[in-house]
Amino acid sequence: MNDSVTDLPQQKLAIAPINDAKFVPGRRDFFKYRELGVTDATNGRMRAQVTLASQGLSEPTGWHYHVCEQQFIYMLKGWVDLEFEDGTKVRLGQGDSMMIPGGTRHNETATADEMEILEVSVPADMKTVVCDPPAGM
Repeated sequence: MNDSVTDLPQQKLAIAPINDAKFVPGRRDFFKYRELGVTDATNGRMRAQVTLASQGLSEPTGWHYHVCEQQFIYMLKGWVDLEFEDGTKVRLGQGDSMMIPGGTRHNETATADEMEILEVSVPADMKTVVCDPPAGM
């Protein structure tokens, strides 16, 4: 084992074959969440899931933030529109990625009808907190 990581909790290899996909409950009822086995393999240090949608958002998710160190998303298919507390508005499309620092207020305002996102969070237990919109939004 590499000496530089011996002080970390024991981790193990995680393999998630598509033909044995595991779906778990998630933050939003209108999305499906494919668990990739990273939470168990890292003893909760990181979570990796594929978020899938088969119909676009009918309304924005509402302003919220996540209690975590960071959240990384990579668009596999489709697109998502987001707005952030600093006024930034962005559409992430297929092949785009974004890292959102924990505690950053944001709102998902629209998605493609079909969408797939690889989402990684550190740590695995990422809580979502509903909050008021930033002033002026």
